[in-house]
Amino acid sequence: MSEQPGAPVKWAVVANGENRRVDLFAAAVEGAGCGTPRVVEWLDVLRDGGHDFADDEMVRLDSPGENAEVDRLLRGTDEPTRVEGSARWYAGFLNGVRSLRGGRRLDDPADLAVLFDKRLCHARLDAAGVPVPQSPTSGDGRPVESWSDVRVLMEEAGLRRAFVKLAHGSSASGVLAVETSATGRVRATTSVERTADGGLHNSLRIRRYTDEAEISAIVDTLAPDGLHIERWLPKASLGDRSADLRVVVVAGRATHAVVRTSRSPLTNLHLGGARGDLAAVRALAGDRWAWALDISERAAACFPGTLCVGVDLLPAIGWRRFTVGEVNAFGDLLPRLTGLPGSGAEGLDTYAAQVAAVQSVAPDRFAARPAPPLDAPPRTAHDPA
Repeated sequence: MSEQPGAPVKWAVVANGENRRVDLFAAAVEGAGCGTPRVVEWLDVLRDGGHDFADDEMVRLDSPGENAEVDRLLRGTDEPTRVEGSARWYAGFLNGVRSLRGGRRLDDPADLAVLFDKRLCHARLDAAGVPVPQSPTSGDGRPVESWSDVRVLMEEAGLRRAFVKLAHGSSASGVLAVETSATGRVRATTSVERTADGGLHNSLRIRRYTDEAEISAIVDTLAPDGLHIERWLPKASLGDRSADLRVVVVAGRATHAVVRTSRSPLTNLHLGGARGDLAAVRALAGDRWAWALDISERAAACFPGTLCVGVDLLPAIGWRRFTVGEVNAFGDLLPRLTGLPGSGAEGLDTYAAQVAAVQSVAPDRFAARPAPPLDAPPRTAHDPA
């Protein structure tokens, strides 16, 4: 017999237990009358070669980030600020996900393989008709092996300005906003700091490099981890700052949105970005606001096996058009933000909205999925979801 909607759910979360994400999620679960979720540590999953869940456990995955020992196991470095190692991180993370057995899963391993590869994610969105920036590296085609390749690909695509990103990066790690001129001059804006020994480290300070030899050295160091290139689109402004949006989509519905503003091309809040006035943005967008939310929901629909994603939405100058920059598997860390009017999540934070969405349907809708074998190749962007 199927379980009924509204019945208490038995929750488990794979996470780093000391992280504030766990506290926020646990508060949502407890507030819904479902007790305290069982926490399975990423460190134990990676060390033990997996974990077994009960058939009636609803299993939610959270970010393995911000834990030095987990990062060391995934990336193979004792330097938490080190940029290199994202390809190894990607392979280790996917193997960790595939080693989870049983339970009712809210994060499809095949979806995660695409979400954490910007090239595959771009191609899947593009194939579904979701507006995305032009990219010469979309899909699983031609690799980028050096700065020379970046130069050639940008020229062939007619790109004077582009973002060069780590294919498996997050939180703006390794991102360079590259500008070229007709005379051949180059400038790169990035949070990457290059040390005297040639190592690359994430910094909280935005830097601008104008020496092409130095830019080349950075890109050549990053290239073995895989690179993705996208057109750098002019963004809308809010006051005297450029702006974009993070839209959280839960169970197919856009429930939360935050405006991120910055004076640099990188709007990430930890890099000096600031939250903007969402009411002002909605007024500026006018009747196009509903279109912005629709685009976010269409992007999330490309990952039907994953309950919640965070969509980075790039507004064009004038707030009349919107493009999807990225889709984030763990893009729901927006403390104290409650749901959009009319979203069904009014008064709920992003975690409570997810718990409510699961409780609103019969729990057995989330059937256990057989995990692909360890080291299995990830599904490409063109494979059926």
